[in-house]
Amino acid sequence: MSQKINSLGFRLGENQKHRSLWFEKLKSYSVGLQEDEKIRDCIKKYVQKNMRISSGFEGIAHIEIQKKIDLIQIIIYMGFPNLLIKSRTRGIEELQINVQKELNSVNRRLNIAITRITKPYGQPNILAEYIALQLKNRVSFRKAMKKAIELTEKADTKGIQVQIAGRIDGKEIARVEWIREGRVPLQTIRAKIDYCSYTVRTIYGVLGIKIWIFVDEQ
Repeated sequence: MSQKINSLGFRLGENQKHRSLWFEKLKSYSVGLQEDEKIRDCIKKYVQKNMRISSGFEGIAHIEIQKKIDLIQIIIYMGFPNLLIKSRTRGIEELQINVQKELNSVNRRLNIAITRITKPYGQPNILAEYIALQLKNRVSFRKAMKKAIELTEKADTKGIQVQIAGRIDGKEIARVEWIREGRVPLQTIRAKIDYCSYTVRTIYGVLGIKIWIFVDEQ
């Protein structure tokens, strides 16, 4: 079962929560989903534009969206928020204006907040982005995975599993390589598992990165 279902969705209501918090009528539910996708895409594009030059990657762990009748509250969880704030003089204000234009809504106020994560390399999205950057720079995939595990150990996690699939190192036949350190009990709902699936485009083709991090057990 642990290989057939998303590890986050499998644990919703137990030790994971939704990252979009709102209610909508059945007929307009799809519109709300598309709106969430626009918000996340706009934020990621803005952060890519302003942070890649200084740090090499974005450092977004996840984005939480809360909707009310007259307000949209967006919380961006980042590992390195100072780079975004220092990269532009207006910072969050300019980001808020861009998102407001993308939504094209004047009836609801928009509020964006940034929350700093104390241990960024304990987040699978940030870790996958780090591995993707190494692969683009033609670093050996084994070296990149081992370095990622070393960074995760400093974040006091109990286990990690990293998987890379595709034309690794430019080989003609695609394959899957993975490495595990510590315990990663995917079959247990009590175990809090952080998971992400990340796609990276290299000169040899598209590679898929999957990361499971075992945080704690209830």
